[in-house]
Amino acid sequence: MLKDFRAFILRGSVVDLAVGVVIGAAFGAVVTALVRDLITPLISIPGKANFSDLHFTVRHSRFLYGDFINALIAFVAIAAAVFYFVVLPVNKLMARRRTEPEVEATTRDCPECLSSIPRAASRCAFCTAQVTPEPAGP
Repeated sequence: MLKDFRAFILRGSVVDLAVGVVIGAAFGAVVTALVRDLITPLISIPGKANFSDLHFTVRHSRFLYGDFINALIAFVAIAAAVFYFVVLPVNKLMARRRTEPEVEATTRDCPECLSSIPRAASRCAFCTAQVTPEPAGP
């Protein structure tokens, strides 16, 4: 049983996930510090107070809505960084490495049941409606 657990832990995907979580947490801390210490003070220069100082009090309870604004800006910054530096490059790389033809170029919708059928089909495989074949080229 210990051998199976060791094999599970040492599996590549588990180790990769652990490294990703640690790096992601460190990246989140760096972006949060960047937002809290540099970006929001710059944004608040025309105003009177830093976002982290913004709060209101109700019956001796302090609500720090400025910290929430900092966290919201940090979230948007992290999401933008992940999108522009991870998602877009990976999508471009995968599109460049694609070898199979576009599925939409070889299929069309059946006018009766709207199922996806080959362009050259003369009968729908799903609803058996007779359709006019189209040329296979784009």
